[in-house]
Amino acid sequence: MKSLKETAAMMSSSDYRERFAAEYYQLETRYIKLNTMVEKWDKGELNFIPTCPRATYDFQLKAMNEYLGILQIRAKIENIEL
Repeated sequence: MKSLKETAAMMSSSDYRERFAAEYYQLETRYIKLNTMVEKWDKGELNFIPTCPRATYDFQLKAMNEYLGILQIRAKIENIEL
């Protein structure tokens, strides 16, 4: 997993493949962090109270996971190494 800071420069690249990879890495990082948060929520280990209902986070995770899958398919088609 790349940090968001590591991918910031990639987003400004003139090479669309590098921008594409940055988009994927940023989404992957956000997905992992959100998933970690809801797992901690389930275990009662959060140090804050989420403002949205749990179902909202589940819906967001599902959408993010589907988006990651789409980007993986595109990467294979476009020969972009992730």
